[in-house]
Amino acid sequence: MAISYVRKTYILKEIERQGEVRVTDLAVALGVSEMTIRRMLTELENENLIRKVHGGAVSGQGRGYEPPYVLRATRSTDLKIKIGSAAAQLVEDGDCIAIDVGSTTAELAKKLQSKHNLTIMTPSLRIANILINNKDIRLILPGGIIRLGEESLVGDLVRQAFNGLFVDKLFLAVGCIDVDKGFTEYNIDDVLVKKIMISSAKEVIVLADSTKFGHVAFAQIASFNEVDKLVTDVEPSDNILKKLTDNGVKVIIAD
Repeated sequence: MAISYVRKTYILKEIERQGEVRVTDLAVALGVSEMTIRRMLTELENENLIRKVHGGAVSGQGRGYEPPYVLRATRSTDLKIKIGSAAAQLVEDGDCIAIDVGSTTAELAKKLQSKHNLTIMTPSLRIANILINNKDIRLILPGGIIRLGEESLVGDLVRQAFNGLFVDKLFLAVGCIDVDKGFTEYNIDDVLVKKIMISSAKEVIVLADSTKFGHVAFAQIASFNEVDKLVTDVEPSDNILKKLTDNGVKVIIAD
């Protein structure tokens, strides 16, 4: 793992923990110059992961605040691996599937290496990189604008590509699940892609660990009646579980 990646991850975690960090403190903690810290903060700000202020950086958390991928990828890793493994069991040889952007869906992608004759479409460059050398998988990238940090594809080109193609199963990542607001996400560009992916899928399967329950993000992806299955690590609370079952969503608990 690159040293700069490790240092940036440390900075993001400190900002999330404290809300604000100082250049001088980070330089001491990481054993580098203040100039190096300022350069890294500029790079993180250019990726829309932080906001620089005089002498340091802050987080701008709110319903529109999206936890950076480098942080999400290090959270609840064991749960995501279990969910990814359980979701992989829903994929059959010969399936044509779409895999959404996300750290949990990336775990699913890792578990598909032994499958045969798959067609996989994804707007995630990270997931594409996992699958790119598998000769048993026909991999389709839709094109589009790259979101820095997320390494996802967004924009009209992505939506046009999914609008003309149809898949057996969509494995969808979400930011939050709320009994009233349904499935929500932080970034509107991602939401627009997710919506068109849902419309192109015969079956919609959400992958989400239990930390997503009971929260609301910035924009709605889907209502409960637009989803067929939810793969998670523990049974949701009674009110969410009832809403899921009332709408015909099958809940699969990863073990």
